[in-house]
Amino acid sequence: MRIVGIFFLVLLTATAYSQRFPSDFWHEGKMVLEDGDTLRGNIKYDLQNDLLQLEANNRLESFTARKVLFFEIFDKTIKRYRQFYSLPYTTSGQYKAPVFFELLSEGKITLLCREALEYRNYPSSFYYYGSTTRLVLVNKFFLLKDNGTIEPFIGKRSDLIELLGNKGEQVEKYMKANRLNVDDKYEFAQILSYYNSLYK
Repeated sequence: MRIVGIFFLVLLTATAYSQRFPSDFWHEGKMVLEDGDTLRGNIKYDLQNDLLQLEANNRLESFTARKVLFFEIFDKTIKRYRQFYSLPYTTSGQYKAPVFFELLSEGKITLLCREALEYRNYPSSFYYYGSTTRLVLVNKFFLLKDNGTIEPFIGKRSDLIELLGNKGEQVEKYMKANRLNVDDKYEFAQILSYYNSLYK
């Protein structure tokens, strides 16, 4: 029985390490540079280091968030277009630097997102006691307020409802009716798109 457990552990570990994420792929897209030029081709992004690679006309170029205003890709892994903007944000200390944010919903409160890869511990299978470590994709959410400030959002449903003020109760009913959760990237976007529609 223990041998079977070890076999499954090795299999799970191999699967975890062979997993690929959207940032591992090349995507068809375009980018707009700070000088206004628009470049098209295959784009590979690295949000953790705020870097882009562009493959076009048999050339490979790299760009930082300082050089790019905006980029858009068609993500084949989820079959949808995704848009990213370079915005000034304080990542450490008091100094603001341009970083890439994915735009999920725009309006009175704009929902932004940054992907990160993190190692997380998970309980092992029935055959093996202990835990396994897996590399997983984590979505970190940010709210761009109408005064221009960008703040991380790490709360739960109740925190969001409180944040939405006198529209909170109405949004909560919408969330319950549609079974939406703030932990899911696109469900969170749907929630805030509904909230923003209340101000149109």
